[in-house]
Amino acid sequence: MEILDPLLQTYLEQHCQPEPELLRGINRETYLKVLKPHMLSGHYQGRLLSMLSKMMQPQCILEIGTYTGYSTLCLAEGLAKNGTIHTIEVNLEMEEMICKNFAASPHKSSIFPHFGDAQQIVLELSDKIYDIAFIDADKKNNFKYFELVIGQIRPGGLIIVDNVLWKGKVYSEASDTDTRSIREFNNLITADDRVEQLILPVRDGITLIRKK
Repeated sequence: MEILDPLLQTYLEQHCQPEPELLRGINRETYLKVLKPHMLSGHYQGRLLSMLSKMMQPQCILEIGTYTGYSTLCLAEGLAKNGTIHTIEVNLEMEEMICKNFAASPHKSSIFPHFGDAQQIVLELSDKIYDIAFIDADKKNNFKYFELVIGQIRPGGLIIVDNVLWKGKVYSEASDTDTRSIREFNNLITADDRVEQLILPVRDGITLIRKK
């Protein structure tokens, strides 16, 4: 199920900032060479991530789920001077492509990729305080990741979670395991008085979570 009409999606892409050349190349290569290329953030969602980062001007960002590095580079566009982004990818087979993509970016010195189990790596980075965290990994662990990072987000900081509408299944009668997990996550965040939250119907749904 498409969340947005394809014609609307095209219109939105035509009326936001152009997709940078490097990201356009990563987009194309991902669709040619990588399994499940729809996992890529893509042009419009990428410009949203870039805009949010530029508004926050973060000193430190955490990303859980690098994939091919597209969203990492979008978030890096808004880093404050001497800011850093730590990004975690569990799939070791992606390392060569990820590192190549980062090396081509003007933000390469600000990006620190980590490969392995996200929950363990987040604990290893427990000395960091983040302005933004972007969670786009295995959906069944969304709430675990949220609980891991909420203590390291500064007050007023932002947690962004992708795929929270799950192709429209969360508001349908679907009852598969992934849908139930995402639905439960959405309900838990809505009831959490430590944060304010808003779901945006962008692509597969993005939740913006502001720490009070």
